[in-house]
Amino acid sequence: MRRSHFSEEQIILVLKEHEAGIKTAELCRKHGISDATLYKWKAKYGGMTAPETARLRTLEDENRRLKRLLAEQMLDSAVLRTSSEETELACGAVRDGQARDRRSRLLRAKSLQAGRGGSVELPVPARGGG
Repeated sequence: MRRSHFSEEQIILVLKEHEAGIKTAELCRKHGISDATLYKWKAKYGGMTAPETARLRTLEDENRRLKRLLAEQMLDSAVLRTSSEETELACGAVRDGQARDRRSRLLRAKSLQAGRGGSVELPVPARGGG
C-alpha cells in the first residue's frame, strides 16, 4: 500500500485548521490534497490527538500481525486436513473389508428375521475404482 506524504501529526494539524473554519477548497489548495483526501482523513482521524493516533497505529500493526497468524494457522489446518484425507484414502482397503463384513452380518440377520428361507435384498454400493 502506498504511504502518505503526510504523517499523522501533520494530518491532525490540517484537520484542526479545517475545524477552525478555513474553507475546504482553500485548505486543499494550501496543502496540495484533494477534497476526497481531506474527508477520508476526517473520517479516520477526526477528533483524535497525537497520542491517540500513535495508539491507532499500534493497534493496526497488531491487527495486521494477528491476521497473518490466523492465515498461517488456517493454511496449516488445511494441509493437515488434506493429508488426513489422503491417509484415509490409503487406508480405505481396510475399511472396505470391514464394510463387507458388516454387510454380510446384516444380510444373515435379515434372512433370519424373514424366516423360512426368505431373503432380503439390500443395495450394495458400487465400489469406485481408482
